[in-house]
Amino acid sequence: MPKSKVSNKLLEKLTKARAEIDLASARDSGELGFTARSLALASLPHSKPKEQEVTRTNGDLQVTLLAQKKVGLPYGVIPRLVICWLATEVVKTKSREVILGDSMSSFMRKLDMLPTGGRWGSIKRFKDQTEKLFRCNIDISRVTHHQDVEHSLEQGISFPLADEREFWWTYEPEQRGLFESKVRLSESFYDELIKNPLPIDLRALKALRKSPMAIDIYTWLTLRLFTVKKPVLVTWQQLQGQFGAGYPNTSQGRSDFKNNFLKQLKKVRVVYPEANVSVSDKKAKGLLLKSSKTSVGKLE
Repeated sequence: MPKSKVSNKLLEKLTKARAEIDLASARDSGELGFTARSLALASLPHSKPKEQEVTRTNGDLQVTLLAQKKVGLPYGVIPRLVICWLATEVVKTKSREVILGDSMSSFMRKLDMLPTGGRWGSIKRFKDQTEKLFRCNIDISRVTHHQDVEHSLEQGISFPLADEREFWWTYEPEQRGLFESKVRLSESFYDELIKNPLPIDLRALKALRKSPMAIDIYTWLTLRLFTVKKPVLVTWQQLQGQFGAGYPNTSQGRSDFKNNFLKQLKKVRVVYPEANVSVSDKKAKGLLLKSSKTSVGKLE
């Protein structure tokens, strides 16, 4: 079976999700969510990284994630879902202090992530990834090169996701903590979420929730395609710098990344068929982006 092939069973589930999306808009169905634009442009690690610092590139934008050695960096699906929940809560409450109580439980259940106890249960994984997420720091930089003169401008910002955190954990799904867990987002991260959140359809997120790369491709296309005015080619080298930093920069590594990217892109296009993208086989090979509707439609 080709590595880029998606199983028929999964395609059926994705097609069913798309049919539900077609019935009503994200807003009308109560499935309108939000996420952070900076992390849609440069993604978190997909699998457990060996290092405590990773960098993603997207054109002249560079995002670096830093972690304490004893804690490690967040990775996988869970921190992506938590960031989406955070952004959605901030847009709704307009508050830097976010309570991790019933609203988070409801949100995770909406995405079919049910709480299970035990050593390998979802509660332990959720705790570990949440701690990693709120203890990491983010550095965002952009370098602008001026062609008329020989100089460049570097601009950037560094911040933690949260200034304060208070977590009360229980490993029994039926039990609730004695007190509400909460986090106070850093001012910089809060400002990004409140001033310019990225709208997404939670039904699409739910359908793609088992693949961190599929989630990344969906959020990136939702953001990127809306700003495309004329066709833009994103090369495989650029895509690997943004989405596939875990793949080695070898012929085999590049091939493996491309195969997996195409597999995840196929999933995304089932739930987001408005995405006007195609694979370019010309000399500069990559993904050709054209102006498209957002996956959530108009919000006015």
